[in-house]
Amino acid sequence: MATEVHAAEGATGYIVHHLTPFSVGEGFWTLHLDTLFFSAILGALFIWFFKTVAEKATAGEPGLAQNFVEMIIEFVDQQVKDSFHGKNDLIAPLSLTIFCWVFLWNAMDMLPVDLIPGVATMMGGDYMRVVPSTDLNATFALSFSVFFLIIYYNLKIKGAFSFSKELLLHPFNTVFLIPFNILLNLVEYIAKPVSLALRLFGNLYAGELIFILIALMPWYLQPLLSFPWAIFHILIITLQAFIFMVLTIVYLSMAHEEH
Repeated sequence: MATEVHAAEGATGYIVHHLTPFSVGEGFWTLHLDTLFFSAILGALFIWFFKTVAEKATAGEPGLAQNFVEMIIEFVDQQVKDSFHGKNDLIAPLSLTIFCWVFLWNAMDMLPVDLIPGVATMMGGDYMRVVPSTDLNATFALSFSVFFLIIYYNLKIKGAFSFSKELLLHPFNTVFLIPFNILLNLVEYIAKPVSLALRLFGNLYAGELIFILIALMPWYLQPLLSFPWAIFHILIITLQAFIFMVLTIVYLSMAHEEH
């Protein structure tokens, strides 16, 4: 199918077609409907699977699904114990949700690049981007959610006065260097959501682009290139979900600490 589309619209058109979102609206109010749709479906899948396994959990001999869920929960719980030094019942479930949701986002990259866009085209759609983490809007939305929690817990745990004092007198504990302290702290706080969003977006966008470029090659070369890259990409999609989760835990742990 890739070869036929390639012949019809050229390599550039093929790449643009697969990396352009299905959107409505203009400017700031543009909505990427495919990103919202797949994010909602994957989030619902995560909730349904874990809820179903939890309802059927047994103290006796566990099944494969229960073992799998318990392994993920224990893995995330250990990361929270190692990296989070405060006391907050939200951190563990938040970390679990971020890890699983981002992993499912990234895992959409393992589907054949022409599968869902091809179905969308047959149904009359022009574009369909199926990997939410290749959409900068999605990665920034998730990172800004973490950023708001960082600010919220800084204010809640430290209080407005102590948090303001930290911004004004850290790292240089003198009133003469308050402007430099403010500048350094602003850069530090802004860098957190930006780095979270761009790291996830950049890695998955590049991975998806490589799959698309492989699909443009002759059919007899595609399996030789796509299979090794898919094996390697499994590590990438897991690692990016893990990094996003761990950095979230670390940032929220810092928000619970007093300097």
